[in-house]
Amino acid sequence: MTTTHETQQTTTPQYPEHFEPPRGTAYRLLFGPGLVRGAWMGALFFVLGTLLVVGLRAWWGWDPVWLWPVIITVAGLTAAPIGFLAGIGAFDYWLYYLSGRPTRPEDHSGHGARSWRDYFRVNTDHKVIGIQYIVTTFVFFVIGGLFAMIFRAELAQPGLQFVNSQEFNGLVSAHATLMIFLFIIPAFAGIANYVVPLMLGAPDMAFPRLNALSFWLLPIAGVMFLASFLTPGGSFAAGWTGYAPLAEGQPLGQTFFNMGVQWAGASSVMTALNFLVTIITMRAPGMTFWRMPLLVWANFTTSLLVVVATPFIAGSQFFVLFDRVMHTDFFIPEGGGYVLGYQHIFWFYSHPAVYIMMLPGFGIVSEVISTMARKPIFGYRLMALSLVGILVLGFSVWAHHMFVAGMADWLRVPMMITTLLIAVPTGIKVFSWTATLWRGRIRLTTPMLFALGFVTMFVIGGLSGIYLGSVPVDIHASDTYFVVAHIHYVLFGGSVFTIFAGIYYWFPKMTGRMYDERLGKLHFWATFISFNLTFFPMHYVGLRGMPRRVFDYAEAFGDLNFVISIASFALGASTVVFFYNMVTSWARGPVAEANPWGAHTLEWQVSSPPPIFNFDEIPQVVAGPYEYGVAGARHAVMSPAREAQEVPA
Repeated sequence: MTTTHETQQTTTPQYPEHFEPPRGTAYRLLFGPGLVRGAWMGALFFVLGTLLVVGLRAWWGWDPVWLWPVIITVAGLTAAPIGFLAGIGAFDYWLYYLSGRPTRPEDHSGHGARSWRDYFRVNTDHKVIGIQYIVTTFVFFVIGGLFAMIFRAELAQPGLQFVNSQEFNGLVSAHATLMIFLFIIPAFAGIANYVVPLMLGAPDMAFPRLNALSFWLLPIAGVMFLASFLTPGGSFAAGWTGYAPLAEGQPLGQTFFNMGVQWAGASSVMTALNFLVTIITMRAPGMTFWRMPLLVWANFTTSLLVVVATPFIAGSQFFVLFDRVMHTDFFIPEGGGYVLGYQHIFWFYSHPAVYIMMLPGFGIVSEVISTMARKPIFGYRLMALSLVGILVLGFSVWAHHMFVAGMADWLRVPMMITTLLIAVPTGIKVFSWTATLWRGRIRLTTPMLFALGFVTMFVIGGLSGIYLGSVPVDIHASDTYFVVAHIHYVLFGGSVFTIFAGIYYWFPKMTGRMYDERLGKLHFWATFISFNLTFFPMHYVGLRGMPRRVFDYAEAFGDLNFVISIASFALGASTVVFFYNMVTSWARGPVAEANPWGAHTLEWQVSSPPPIFNFDEIPQVVAGPYEYGVAGARHAVMSPAREAQEVPA
């Protein structure tokens, strides 16, 4: 049966009289918004940026006129991306408005996916943007994983095998940077982009065009990070932290890191502002804050973190860039710069960033566990308040990364106390998930397995974090593989496991198809086992004294490093199962029901995939989202006509 929504989707959009689409195929290809126009406009803006730099340097009599670090920074890393964005049409509507021409009525021709080509264009539909985010981030996930496999091959035995020291540092730096800035943070943003407006009963995000722009900044940042490998001297190699003054003396590739972080950070801030306005102003009737699903609460607090914290990392990278290109002395000690100032600024963002990479996962796990255990979330309000507690305390712990950096001794104890204190709201969540599972009717589906795997792995990462938060232990374990093990149990066992849980859980909603459950469980067990074999031994070699970020090490650590490297290859191979399952299921998997999990939240009350504007009728929220086990309980009420509508086969 074909619904009205499907009929509308296949209808050719009608353009208003004052707006004519580009003439002819060739004209449309060259001058219509799209990747072709983006390519030549990016090149044009690069030339204009180059002429601007050369012209100004010649005017002021600066020698040499052709100074490539400055040209690359201004023309290649600033002007060219702006030209590309203008070419793909990211600014078309705003430029039309700013030019003083008559306001163009919204014809929705750039909203929704009518074919696969719409995923390669500027699109204002939050569901299309969510899928664009997810697919793009997994591309960078694969690239970052391949980098890890290369340097793990180097570390399989002592000595030099495949790469030299600078290449090793570049691979490690790019691996961490891609995984943090181009996978974990934006992957959560992609899932939330798709799901949060549906959970709120909203037709879209508050600012659809800003939402589209925030996505297209992401591949620009990723291309910058990867293009650094093509520069003289190789990739940026000062780690994902980019510590000064080490970063000051790096080759040109370090500048690509400084600017790439700016583009990725701008994307995060735009997305966060959009979420905040959407959550505050676009909730369905009856959707009070205490009726919002915990995933919405998680993204609300995460967005507050992003808006407050991200400008600090932007500032730190601008200061390093000025030191490198404009010869200032913010962090150069010979010129009176304050080296530790960089670390204070950087970690004031980057420790809250750990929670930016964790809080959305907490929300995903809460949705999955409650649904699959068929029980209300234990302590719902305390769970929401604990998210706010993490938000506040997250800004009070940054200096525990600097216990051995030479900071003031008096700061150590207060930072140790706040570090241990932040375990309280986190412990509340673990207790709540455990209590929700107690005596529940648990279904061990693939998303549930990943959610349970997250809880166990995150507890291990949290326990090692308590050790590192203690000054005496941290002094011994700092900059060893114990820290590597800790951060991977938190970010892979934590964030990546929850991303997989979310992908499997909402896959039927996004695609209208069901994934292969057997392959999903194979993916989980292969990932779970190989992950622990890879990272758990790192606790041991770290406490025995093996330093991190080194390309060679003592022969005493050779056997365990060989085991770790073999396990890491198995971990990489496990993702092949995931991609095969996703691609084949999306193409020809069984048609999904509208609500295959029997969930209560609003996104499951519409067809799979949802209508183009989400709801044909405005839902009325009448109760909380987790009233499982209560006879006749409903989270929201649709109109009788909408509830009786058949889901297309």
